[in-house]
Amino acid sequence: MSLDVAKHDTDFPTPVGVFAEKVTSVEHYTDRLFKFRITRPATFRFRSGEFVMIGLPNAEKPVFRAYSIASPSWDDELEFYSIKVPDGPLTEHLQKIAVGDTVLMRKKPTGTLVNDALLPGKRLWMFSTGTGIAPFASLIRDPGTYEKFDEVILTHTCRDVAELKYGQELVDAIKDDPLVGELAQGLRLYNSTTREDYPYMGRITDLMASGKVFEDLGLHPIAPQTDRGMICGSMDMLRDTKSALEGFGLAEGSNNRPDTFVVERAFVG
Repeated sequence: MSLDVAKHDTDFPTPVGVFAEKVTSVEHYTDRLFKFRITRPATFRFRSGEFVMIGLPNAEKPVFRAYSIASPSWDDELEFYSIKVPDGPLTEHLQKIAVGDTVLMRKKPTGTLVNDALLPGKRLWMFSTGTGIAPFASLIRDPGTYEKFDEVILTHTCRDVAELKYGQELVDAIKDDPLVGELAQGLRLYNSTTREDYPYMGRITDLMASGKVFEDLGLHPIAPQTDRGMICGSMDMLRDTKSALEGFGLAEGSNNRPDTFVVERAFVG
């Protein structure tokens, strides 16, 4: 039975410290992935790469989950990229939203995948799996990213080829973007799959360990003198990629102690 989110809008008051925003667009990519955009509150400020807690007005105590903001800090709207979980407390209903429905959003953004948490470097690696590409969708559309790094390499690993479409469309569009198009000439996308046949296959940690990703891109292996990293994905991916970067000599940083790589541990359910 489909959930009519809109009919619940007046049933429950908006909680304190929460914005109630309208859905402006929805696009479904696969039976597991979709993106949506909502209106942006006039007073809402965030740094590209941060996340917020979002929910639906369908209960007296609505369920909130962490979602990275996929739009850059300058955008007039807020974009989110989500999985569909059949029995997820939030995503079971969120995947059924339509234009005009209401989405709740807590007022305070946070997160570690921000440029300020990294020391200056020459090249920035963004490692993502699945919807973990969302914060990087924000960062690669932000001029500040290209002011801090000469090269930006976004890696996106999914099970199937269709799941790579969101990131591919994003990078293709950036090259013609009036704000960052010229700056983003150093942006490169490295897609790989783990199940369906594709030119590049395998987990990114295996591709780093074998050296294939560096060979494919024509780059030297990661080095702490030049390279910086950001990681967002599943818990296993976070752990293994963190270990890989530490193996290259990088060290984990944070907002109050910048270093050579950062990890986002917030995830959606």
